[in-house]
Amino acid sequence: MKIRVAHTPDADDAFMFYAMTHGKVDTWLEIEHVIEDIETLNRKAFNAEYEVTAISAHAYALLDDKYRILSAGASVGDGYGPVVVAKSEISLDGKRIAVPGRYTTANLLLKLAVEDFEPVEMPFDRIIQAVLDEEVDAGLLIHEGQITYADYGLKCVLDLWDWWSEQVKLPLPLGLNAIRRDLSVEVQEEFLRAMRESIAFAIENPDEAIEYAMKYSRGLDRERAKRFAMMYVNDYTYNMPESVDAALKKLYEMAEAKGLIKMPKLDILRL
Repeated sequence: MKIRVAHTPDADDAFMFYAMTHGKVDTWLEIEHVIEDIETLNRKAFNAEYEVTAISAHAYALLDDKYRILSAGASVGDGYGPVVVAKSEISLDGKRIAVPGRYTTANLLLKLAVEDFEPVEMPFDRIIQAVLDEEVDAGLLIHEGQITYADYGLKCVLDLWDWWSEQVKLPLPLGLNAIRRDLSVEVQEEFLRAMRESIAFAIENPDEAIEYAMKYSRGLDRERAKRFAMMYVNDYTYNMPESVDAALKKLYEMAEAKGLIKMPKLDILRL
């Protein structure tokens, strides 16, 4: 059976999918890989365009009727996460803040952490320059921007991991891999098995996997690309533990309490 698997053009996704894309994982599925940015994938998921897709944890709350969460492939922060940066130390209340998409988990967290701001949606890779050019007062950074912003003389004015960890003593779920509900259980479980095998290969062979991931490093040197990839491809990614289940539930409860979403069904596929 042929399925399309959509993921992002980022070093961490390339790292975890390396083995699957290079014939190092045996599976009877015929897998076609599609690469698009996370907010594009979030929006396409509303039409269930791809059989398997990376989506933001925020987006899943609106898509639980179409997709199940895979227990492999999650991007989870533990000691790090999205950051808001500016040219100087500022209060964020009432400010114009560039955000990398309405349905990103970073945007949801910012809405939970800051009562009053004006979101300005733009592609994630334009945000640093928009802050430098003063198109916006501040920018919400995901992906490698979390570790490169200081190179541009920008200051972190809100670390959303710090905010989260003060509220919730749990890891921070950011991205998920999800599989369409209309696929047979046999197909769902076979893909999950293959996904887990691909992640295990990357964790066990990081130097080989990072060589491929460097194609998506957007200017990061090898050391920082490897650091970034391994921030978000780790034991949480290999097999989602109960702490991440609990963190997702807490995130959705907090967002529901503020009227931002309705509590979704937490349907996590496990082997």
